[in-house]
Amino acid sequence: MILAVLHWFRSFGLALLVGVALLFVATAEAQNKKPKVTIKPANELAQLREKFINATKEYKTSLAKLLDIYERNVTKAEEKLAQSQSLYSEGLISKVQLAEAETAVTEAKAKVNEARTQMTNADTQIANTLVEAQAEAQLAKMPLRKGGLLRTTSYIRYGGAAAWGLSEAWKVQRFFHDSFKMELPVAVFGQGAIHDRWRLDHRNAMDVSLHPDGPEGQLLMNYLRANGIPFLAFRSAIPGTATGPHIHIGRPSHRF
Repeated sequence: MILAVLHWFRSFGLALLVGVALLFVATAEAQNKKPKVTIKPANELAQLREKFINATKEYKTSLAKLLDIYERNVTKAEEKLAQSQSLYSEGLISKVQLAEAETAVTEAKAKVNEARTQMTNADTQIANTLVEAQAEAQLAKMPLRKGGLLRTTSYIRYGGAAAWGLSEAWKVQRFFHDSFKMELPVAVFGQGAIHDRWRLDHRNAMDVSLHPDGPEGQLLMNYLRANGIPFLAFRSAIPGTATGPHIHIGRPSHRF
């Protein structure tokens, strides 16, 4: 009996020593392991975008969990409604109770639809943020020579042949009025609230509410090119850069 006990202690002690040794080895490996290197974005705006995308992805993950719960609630509500309809047909519950069961199904489905809509919106926000970054990168790579013209599916950019400032805006306004017998639809003259929010230097430019593919927009762009006036004509909205179709007269706005 005593020999058996001693044998048990020897076996247990050996196992304990092996366990401790393995623990020390694992700890040493963890300490010697090089920390993961995280490459930071090149500028503050890129960092903000990255944080926004990560936060939106986390939000979408939480929505997916909620959606699973909401869909199960719909199943339960529909099962209860089926029971209520059966009980109502047998005269065992009132019409008010049946209506409550129907309302529960409607509300449960509404939550499912809302969660799905929010998930779609999250995807859209991420996509728009990436489009914004790509648009800015594309613009940054295209320092046009004087008189140079660039056309893409989203915008048209003309480099201009001479210096231009807002003090000469009256010439453009007079041309448009003489051509169409109406005032130039200037949306923003100089720095606007939207440019402050987006941190764009728009102090020496103006935005005109004209679609570049429309007749007025086409004629205006022809005039600007003929007079060497730089412009950017947007065909659609670009998050963080353009709120919608318009013609930006002046040099491209840069970030503060």
